[in-house]
Amino acid sequence: MARVVLTGGLLRFTEGTETFELDGATVRQLFRQLAALYPDLEPHLEEGIAVVINGQMYQDAWLEQVPPDSEVFLLPQIAGG
Repeated sequence: MARVVLTGGLLRFTEGTETFELDGATVRQLFRQLAALYPDLEPHLEEGIAVVINGQMYQDAWLEQVPPDSEVFLLPQIAGG
C-alpha cells in the first residue's frame, strides 16, 4: 500500500484528513480511490496535480507506476501571475 499525503487546499475536500493508505499500481488508481472517498475532490485531481513519488516529482502522471510501500505527495496547482 502507498502512503498518500494531500497538501494545501486539497485538505478542504477531505475534512482535513491529509494521509491515506491506498492500494494502487498507478497514480490514476490512487486518484480513483480518493475520488470514491471524497467526490468533491475529483475535479481538483483532474486539474493538473503535481505528484511526488518517493521524492521524484511528476506532472500529469496518470499512468505513472506506484511501487508498493511508496510515499506519494499530491501538490495542488499554484495560481499566480
